Amino acid sequence: MTIEDFDYNLPEELIAQTPLKKRDASRLLVLDKKTGQVEHKHFHDIIDYLEEGDTLVLNNTKVLPARLIGEKEDTKAVIEILLLKNIEKDDWECLVKPARRIKVGTIVTFGNGLLKAECIKEEGEGIRHFRLLYSGILYEILDTLGTMPLPPYIHEKLEDKSRYQTVYAKEVGSAAAPTAGLHFTKELLEKLEVKGINIAYVTLHVGLGTFRPVSVLKIEDHHMHSEYYEMSEEVAELLNKTKAKGKKIVSVGTTSTRTLETIMSRYQTFQKSSGWTDIFIYPGYKWKAVDTLITNFHLPKSTLIMLVSALAGRENVLKAYQIAVNEKYRFFSFGDAMIIK
Repeated sequence: MTIEDFDYNLPEELIAQTPLKKRDASRLLVLDKKTGQVEHKHFHDIIDYLEEGDTLVLNNTKVLPARLIGEKEDTKAVIEILLLKNIEKDDWECLVKPARRIKVGTIVTFGNGLLKAECIKEEGEGIRHFRLLYSGILYEILDTLGTMPLPPYIHEKLEDKSRYQTVYAKEVGSAAAPTAGLHFTKELLEKLEVKGINIAYVTLHVGLGTFRPVSVLKIEDHHMHSEYYEMSEEVAELLNKTKAKGKKIVSVGTTSTRTLETIMSRYQTFQKSSGWTDIFIYPGYKWKAVDTLITNFHLPKSTLIMLVSALAGRENVLKAYQIAVNEKYRFFSFGDAMIIK
């Protein structure tokens, strides 16, 4: 298969630039993965597609205000750094613009020296490793100096930082939000629990894979960048019980999905684990963990639309996307949602 197999035409005006005032008021396209049939609902109707005993799995990662604008200490040239991944202690993998100006030993300063970053390693594709130099607590400094790393297709300013976080965000470390979860409110989660639906949290810190397009023609040649994940013993036990009872595991977003499928692929069961995953899911993949997927609408030719196509079938997904375009659904991070059942 080639990336052209996952292309579709999207009018630019359908790319959502701002979130809706009410998180769960977004539209919901319901796709039956067996028949390809589509229904049109609203996100708060999600409760109708989950049953007592099902387990809803959410990614509780929290987005860092990881986009920093600084200047080279020597030439004062403006440099943009996006913190992608904490390697160890104060060493970070970063995406840099313009990367050609940054060599090993280069120092970039932010906020009149409140934070400094020294390049300690050069890699390709605009990647550099930096050692961060500062006094105090790094996350407090980032709250002061950094901005939310919104995707490049969003051109409007985000007035409220919290709208690029899920209401259950807890574990700091992502360079992007797990956007399918942005639709949930605390009230909706409470209603799901009252209905007898289990709520489980895993962590996957979203990294470079979100920002990098597929650059090869044959999708089998694409390599995913690794991202850190965690699952607790309590969640593993709950998921194993859910499977044993024949109930559904409902994954919220591609990040939760990749976490669940990684663990099942490695251990053939759910178990307490943490580590790095570069799992790439595309059509032909044999599903081991996830029964139902709640997700947003994804970019053409992206690894995310490939993952969705692996679950529902490429033709079903592309037909559903065309219907969504015709019906003027809102697309991408701040857009509407779909559930594949």
